[in-house]
Amino acid sequence: MPKETSIYAYLEKPSMVDYPQHYAAVFFVSGCGFTCGFCHNAALMADKQSGLSLEQLDAVCAAFRKEWVNGVVITGGEPTGAEDLPDLLRFFKEHLGFAVKLDTNGSNPAMLGKCLPWVDYIAMDIKCGLPSYPEVVGFSETDRIQESIDLIRDEAKDYEFRTTVISTIHTDDQMETVRQIVHGSKRYVLQAFIPREELPQEEFRNVPRTTSARLHELRACLADCADEVLVRGA
Repeated sequence: MPKETSIYAYLEKPSMVDYPQHYAAVFFVSGCGFTCGFCHNAALMADKQSGLSLEQLDAVCAAFRKEWVNGVVITGGEPTGAEDLPDLLRFFKEHLGFAVKLDTNGSNPAMLGKCLPWVDYIAMDIKCGLPSYPEVVGFSETDRIQESIDLIRDEAKDYEFRTTVISTIHTDDQMETVRQIVHGSKRYVLQAFIPREELPQEEFRNVPRTTSARLHELRACLADCADEVLVRGA
């Protein structure tokens, strides 16, 4: 029987928004060490689920290639919790010839370092200022977050740091602590928060969508923290 990989699911339709300048297939890995009450992929926060085999992934990607797909996105959950992640990235990069984007929360810098040779673009979520991580996402090992930031900034081929701006969390003071984390980076993206009924905690289902005005206000305030400061989803 073919060996299962950590890839649990994929979007049936390719995406034009998940990987900058690429038409990409999006694959999901389950399991995450964070407990974000505002997670939009909460179904993937649970324990790892059985996945597709390499043979199945090969067939899926062959079909995607006929649709002019030229990149893949590995997201979650948190992909760096998967032991086979480096092998999967190498499979997509070397065997199938796709450009590879990896999404991460930065909680596993050791695994992240192993993956860099096969990743063309990394998107790391900056959930909040480091002192607030235990309260906001239930993760206290913030030295790991800082290590991942430094690793990406120094060694990644291309990357972005990004924050989904939530009005009840991302006050001006909070964003000032975020500035200190991402200062000197290549690219920082401010994303709109969109409330949904399926969010894990009810309090976030009732938080208003981030306004375009707020995102652009923050962009102006943080303009000097990275070579590029972008707004997404406004």
